[in-house]
Amino acid sequence: MKSNSKTGIIIISAFIVFCFMLTGCGEKKMGGPMPMPEVAVITIQTKPVITTTELPGRTSANLVAEVRPQVSGIIQKRLFTEGSDVKEGQPLFQIDPALYQVALDNAKAALARSEAQLSTIQLRETRLKDLLVEKAVSQQDYDDASAALKQVQADIQYGKASVETARINLQYTTITAPISGRIGRSNVTGGALVTAHQPVALATIQKIDPMYVDVTQSTADILKLRRQLQEGQLSRNGESQRQVRLLLDDNSEYPLQGKLQFQDVSVDPTSGSVVLRMAFPNPKGVLMPGMFVRTIVQEGIHKNAILVPQQAVSRDPKGNPQILIVDKDGKVQQKQLTLDRAIGNEWLISSGIEQGDQVIIEGISKVKPGIPVKVVPFENRGKNSGANTNAVPPAQTK
Repeated sequence: MKSNSKTGIIIISAFIVFCFMLTGCGEKKMGGPMPMPEVAVITIQTKPVITTTELPGRTSANLVAEVRPQVSGIIQKRLFTEGSDVKEGQPLFQIDPALYQVALDNAKAALARSEAQLSTIQLRETRLKDLLVEKAVSQQDYDDASAALKQVQADIQYGKASVETARINLQYTTITAPISGRIGRSNVTGGALVTAHQPVALATIQKIDPMYVDVTQSTADILKLRRQLQEGQLSRNGESQRQVRLLLDDNSEYPLQGKLQFQDVSVDPTSGSVVLRMAFPNPKGVLMPGMFVRTIVQEGIHKNAILVPQQAVSRDPKGNPQILIVDKDGKVQQKQLTLDRAIGNEWLISSGIEQGDQVIIEGISKVKPGIPVKVVPFENRGKNSGANTNAVPPAQTK
């Protein structure tokens, strides 16, 4: 019995000693130095970037012609398919030509009558002229014959003009397309009475290749762009400067690029903006007049642009952008930024950091300004930040 008690005491004592040993080891480990937090960084490098601006607008046909009759009459038939493409001079409507054919025949008959009288009156005037020399007739007789000749000559000229007018009016009974383009719906049907130069158009033709896009840009933005170009912050991109991309209403990009045609010479006093016109090729008729679109217009090349992933930028309580960098001593520093614009998934930085700075991309939540950190390169920058479509191609950077 005593032997069992001694054995139990020995076991308990050994367990207590073992626990003290574990506690001592744990305290020794807890008392060691804390490891430095690890952060992933990128080293800022400047590069040329094409800056653009997005301007909303609407499409419009480059030529619009409203078809109206030039003579009055009854529409006999429509000669085109609504919504189809028509050529200049193609017949569109036929007005009943009967009255105009009769008018032409009457004009021709009146001209023929005047021409028939001409020879007789010319002979009489010639004879009287000879007799006047011999004083066989009076001056009054000759003057009457001369006036009659001039009268019939004038009648002939008037008759010719009347014939031509009647012929033109007869031609106008066939209403033709004034321009080539796409014609819309017809506003009249066969049997309708139309009048010359009526206010309501019979149909409208629009030339939609190329298609115009009119957008507005504020004068403040225009002045800012000019100042940046003058100060050398931006440089022009040669002929590519006039190229424009187009985003459709469903956010898809139109496959063909357009060109900037002109900037209006006056400012709209109500909006303080200026109209810009672009022209886009439209061979397949994808663009239709009146569509809402967004244009992407080149501003110029920013030769020494600084871009950082948007995930690296945070905001202070006042909403000001800021960023964390690692200084030369391996410590975290906080920098205030001035942002220009977003380009893809990156920010274009106006001021706050410079080339060579190490910007923290991952591990931001584990650090604060002033503490030392372990730096590793950020490996997934391309995957996270996305492709930069505004980067200048190698051929354009010299």
